[in-house]
Amino acid sequence: MFPDLTRDDVFRIETRRLWLRWPTARDAEAVSRFAGDPAVAEMTARISSPLPLPEAESFVIQARAMNTAGEGLIMALCRRAAPANLIGVVSVENRPDASEPHLGYWLGRPFWGEGLMTEAAEALVDATFAYAGERALTSSAMIGNPGSRRVLEKCGFRLTGGSAPVFEARGGAVPSHNFRLDRAEWLDRRGTAVGGRLA
Repeated sequence: MFPDLTRDDVFRIETRRLWLRWPTARDAEAVSRFAGDPAVAEMTARISSPLPLPEAESFVIQARAMNTAGEGLIMALCRRAAPANLIGVVSVENRPDASEPHLGYWLGRPFWGEGLMTEAAEALVDATFAYAGERALTSSAMIGNPGSRRVLEKCGFRLTGGSAPVFEARGGAVPSHNFRLDRAEWLDRRGTAVGGRLA
């Protein structure tokens, strides 16, 4: 899915306030602490709470393997002023039960309310369409998670319907909204953002 450019752990995406970089072993403690926070974990499909350190270490290993293989792009989210300190994760992955890549993300609770997740998600969406040449991206947000829905809407995703997928980490079916952004819509947004011409 992703080209050689993204398959090297020196690959970075920089935004106004953030660095998106490959996760490293030193990030595992922050993943365990921030993702394992019940307020964060309960809004995700796969993260348990608490999240033991060995599970966080396994996540980092799996993320790096997926990035190396080009099967997805899982990026640690850090403030530009502190690029060694993970505060969240944003990813695009192929899922076995879906025909189009899926955007996923979480952000540590101390960093909520600053628009950081929207900034990170937009950057990874742009990289996916620009580097991977995908036709569309999908995502989802639990009905009880309006913040996640706002992130997707700000990134240009449109609501396509609802579902109640079974999330093992949540103990069963969870009512969710499904979203999709296709390449043509992304290109249109990009053109609008720079005054009618593509950057």
